[in-house]
Amino acid sequence: MIVVVGNPIARAPDSGGGLAGVPAEAAAAAARAGATVQLVGKAGEDRAGDDLMLALARAGVGHVALLRDAAHATPIVAAVDQDDELGDAPGSAPSVIPADPAERPSLDAADVELALRYLQDYTTVVIAEPQPNAVMTIVVDAASFVGAALLLVVDRAADGSEPPASAVVFEAPGSDPDGAFATMLGELAAAIDRGTPVGAAFREVEGRLGLTPARE
Repeated sequence: MIVVVGNPIARAPDSGGGLAGVPAEAAAAAARAGATVQLVGKAGEDRAGDDLMLALARAGVGHVALLRDAAHATPIVAAVDQDDELGDAPGSAPSVIPADPAERPSLDAADVELALRYLQDYTTVVIAEPQPNAVMTIVVDAASFVGAALLLVVDRAADGSEPPASAVVFEAPGSDPDGAFATMLGELAAAIDRGTPVGAAFREVEGRLGLTPARE
């Protein structure tokens, strides 16, 4: 089983509905590739959060570890613009509301530790977006304890401890408007979860984006 760590984003109905953001799209890509997937994240206690749960279920992504946050709204991709289906200038990332990440639900170390204890039977873990050091430490330690493969998306500009040598590390993209990075990440996780060695797994999907890991 693959565990993807990161907060999902909802697409508003007038933006086509469904899932957005690297964590949710990577989890969906892994599910499409045949993997059993659970998403560890947090969404608001609102209508958008309800729609998000349904979209995850339709995508074949488990959400028993998706927490609800009554104090923050579920982030939503901005409404469709008449000139651009993403609501932005061509080539740019779609706008997300609330724009300030501090106003969106966020994971803390206790959330993630509880989720990983509950899920237990995982063999691959993906941190699909940069996380605070405390969350990273919990995930790295848990993956090491059970011998799970570890894929990390990190912010190179942020200070933090060096990830373990066994991890596959990617630099977070500035944006992923077409979901290519998320799809590659999910398919790579699925291949590794099937037992394919990392190098061979990466070669299976590298043609999709031409991206190489920071360290393999």
